[in-house]
Amino acid sequence: MKLPLSTVLLLLLFVGCKEKSAVEPITDDVSVNTWILDEMKYWYYWNDRIPTTPEKNQKPADFFQSILYKYDATIRPDGDRFSWIQESAEELTSSLSGQTKGNGMEYKLYYYPSGTTNVMGVVIYTLPGSPAAKAGIKRGDLFVAVNQEKLTATNYAKLLNSKDTKTFTFAQLGAAKEVIENGIQKELIPEVVQEDPVYFDTVYVSNSRKIGYLVYHQFNPGPNGVSKNLYDQKMEAVFERFKKVSINELVVDLRYNAGGYVSSATVLGSLIGKVNDNDIFYYKEYNASVTPDLEKKYGKDFFYQKYSAKSQNVGAGLNKVYFLTSTSTASASELLINGLKPFMEVILVGGKTVGKNMGSITISDSKKKIKWGLQPLVTKSLNGLKKSDYNTGFIPNYAVNEGVELYPYGDQRDKLLGLALDLILENPIARSATANQNASKDLQVEIGSSLSAKSGGGNMFFDDLKEGNSGNK
Repeated sequence: MKLPLSTVLLLLLFVGCKEKSAVEPITDDVSVNTWILDEMKYWYYWNDRIPTTPEKNQKPADFFQSILYKYDATIRPDGDRFSWIQESAEELTSSLSGQTKGNGMEYKLYYYPSGTTNVMGVVIYTLPGSPAAKAGIKRGDLFVAVNQEKLTATNYAKLLNSKDTKTFTFAQLGAAKEVIENGIQKELIPEVVQEDPVYFDTVYVSNSRKIGYLVYHQFNPGPNGVSKNLYDQKMEAVFERFKKVSINELVVDLRYNAGGYVSSATVLGSLIGKVNDNDIFYYKEYNASVTPDLEKKYGKDFFYQKYSAKSQNVGAGLNKVYFLTSTSTASASELLINGLKPFMEVILVGGKTVGKNMGSITISDSKKKIKWGLQPLVTKSLNGLKKSDYNTGFIPNYAVNEGVELYPYGDQRDKLLGLALDLILENPIARSATANQNASKDLQVEIGSSLSAKSGGGNMFFDDLKEGNSGNK
């Protein structure tokens, strides 16, 4: 059938408009690297340390690494351990909001028994509604194989990092702490999952002591793509319940919290602290290029964040706050600890924290021509006393390792929680001795964790700095 001329013209006009409005992606490495360099020269905290003439004929990921002021314990102890680049800016933004594609199972990896190359996974928690949760997998479960292949030092990364469907082989500890396969296998098909970071809360009552306990996994105000701060509101609701029962002790579990939005850290600090709304939560320090522009646009008040007035604040009833920590506790978690220290006694129970007193922002191409996303360190954070002396991590007041035998959240047999409760109830000696003894018995060499991919392995980014998503022009 022959189309009328008018129809042909309309179709040509439609196709022409569509082609004209389409965004032509920029994919050649030199152009992408030029964009990366421009952004980093403006935003990067160590922009004065970027090489003068970096080689742009590299793959973007390699080029990004080549211009960083990299950490070195001997010659650059103040260097960068945390900046990173991701091939998809969209996936970067989603992951920082707790949305990923996976099976919803977080785990730690150990050589077990010690001294061997056999690798065992220990499930630390699963996301409600995720494939792992639907399969009945829970905190404390052990797995030793993926797709019928035993995990070893040489294959675990390849097997676990795959985005494909996986079949996990589970195991249990015998009477002599040996690992025994229990014949259970579970297939997990990846789905898009959204993590709610306000994971668990309860109140313990012992005579006059009322102890609030909160497990918080990531500083994230709300689900990806949702404008309302639903998770912050949920956290406020928890503290409203704590306040109604008049808690006089508080334990906050940050052992698996690698960081996140500073806005949510401010909310949590404002719910906990013995503070006024004029008190300073933290100061932020930028490079010499960014500072005058930010001051001109926002004023000097931009460079510090005050606590906010919260009707749910429980600080008036507290003398101190206990934080459960580990080698996965980083960034905004450490910012919170540091920010509260000038105003109340802070007790850390668990492991040494990561030591990230730097903040990052998400940088993407506002014109959508470049698909890459950057997450560079752009600022240093200091508390109300202008102290930022935790770049090597906070050392716990009471060191204890949780080991490989894990219990449900809230179970007082949990080594970290149990020790914190005994400290509060003034019965620390027996539990502390037991905890240290158990730690020495089952302390294995932790070789990795799924948490290393969360928030960039411990990165914090500033949601109040919109230029980070739109470039420096």
